Amino acid sequence: MSAELSAAPEPMNAGAPAVSSPPGTLALQWATVRVLMMRDIVRFFRQPSRVVGALAQPVLFWFVIGSGFAGSFRVEGAQGLGYQQFFFPGVVTMVLLFSAIFATITVIEDRKEGFLQAVLAGPGSRLAVVLGKALGSSAIALLQASLFLLLAPLAGVSAATLNVPLLLSVMVLSALALTGMGMSLAWWVRSSAGYHAVMSIVMLPMWVLSGAVFPLKGADTWLAWVMRLNPMRYSVEGVRRALHGAEASVALGASSSSAGLEVPVLVAFAAVFIGLAAFSVSRRE
Repeated sequence: MSAELSAAPEPMNAGAPAVSSPPGTLALQWATVRVLMMRDIVRFFRQPSRVVGALAQPVLFWFVIGSGFAGSFRVEGAQGLGYQQFFFPGVVTMVLLFSAIFATITVIEDRKEGFLQAVLAGPGSRLAVVLGKALGSSAIALLQASLFLLLAPLAGVSAATLNVPLLLSVMVLSALALTGMGMSLAWWVRSSAGYHAVMSIVMLPMWVLSGAVFPLKGADTWLAWVMRLNPMRYSVEGVRRALHGAEASVALGASSSSAGLEVPVLVAFAAVFIGLAAFSVSRRE
């Protein structure tokens, strides 16, 4: 009996290599996010003109506009705050805005080349595709804004008034919100020229009426209400409060009760437009 057992054939699967189980749903979603995010970041660094323009354009804009209005800028209660100091947070937000515009324009290019259609045909969800593009574009925008923030000492920013956690929170949320807005609009536009036209009508006026160019204090009643209802105002005021302190924001017309609302409002702003972008991105063309 023992000889018969020892001579029995081995099972069919004995010695066969173990078959690994397919990756889970969460792993597939994260792979989609990671690939799209890293693709946009690598593409940015492979374009030297964009890297140089990341710092040259906002510096020139801040210096020229700030110098032009320096002699005529006077706000009661904001003595000692020159126009270049006032304008600096607005330029930080402008860097985030322009970076979001130029980064999300790749959505149109990727659709024309068929890349996004191939991604949408894969196992990744629409939300994963949007998050991958949004995180990549936001990382580029934050890099550009961080380079410009190296000039903060020239804008009168001191360590006594600097609030780093608030600054980082406002910048990250603003970048995500603006990128989500750009993606939700870019998905419905077929050409880059049309996308720039939409941006000129929608996003640039939002920046101008955010308190970046002129303060809320002293504006006409109707214009002041438009500025108060503009969600991008919380980006500018959040950066200004993080750099110059709450006293500067209040002196320029911001309500003292609005201090602390920047992060919750920007969370809602980002969530709405990331969700809208995910809704806009369809698997069907």
